[in-house]
Amino acid sequence: MHLLEPVSPEDFQKYYELRWEVLRKPWNQPRGSERDDAENSSIHVMALNEKGECVGVSRLQFNSPQEAQIRFMGVRDDQQGKGVGKMLMNYLEAKAKNSGAEKIILQARENAVPFYLSIGYSVSEKTFKLWDIIQHYLMVKVI
Repeated sequence: MHLLEPVSPEDFQKYYELRWEVLRKPWNQPRGSERDDAENSSIHVMALNEKGECVGVSRLQFNSPQEAQIRFMGVRDDQQGKGVGKMLMNYLEAKAKNSGAEKIILQARENAVPFYLSIGYSVSEKTFKLWDIIQHYLMVKVI
């Protein structure tokens, strides 16, 4: 397993495909819904297995010089619990810290809260329900 910041069109195709497959398709959301206006100003990272398949993705954006935000974190179902998410988070946390950020925030889906708690995030508040289905929680980590 290794991490890569996507650069080529082929890399980004794999990256966005997994993001849609994991974070949008199960809820019948259209292709394109896995992207937003901050794509070009964000840091992207993907985890590739030995076959070169994308098995995990995440994105780091800066809301201010002091505050970074993790978004669009997704790990392929058959790779969950194998350390892929932790690798992605460690990478982006280091990027945020090296850029001068003091804290990282994220909006965690309810089922992912235990994962984020296990790597040092704390729940700040219950926030929104995506598509009136998936409860989210604002989580914070001082770095």
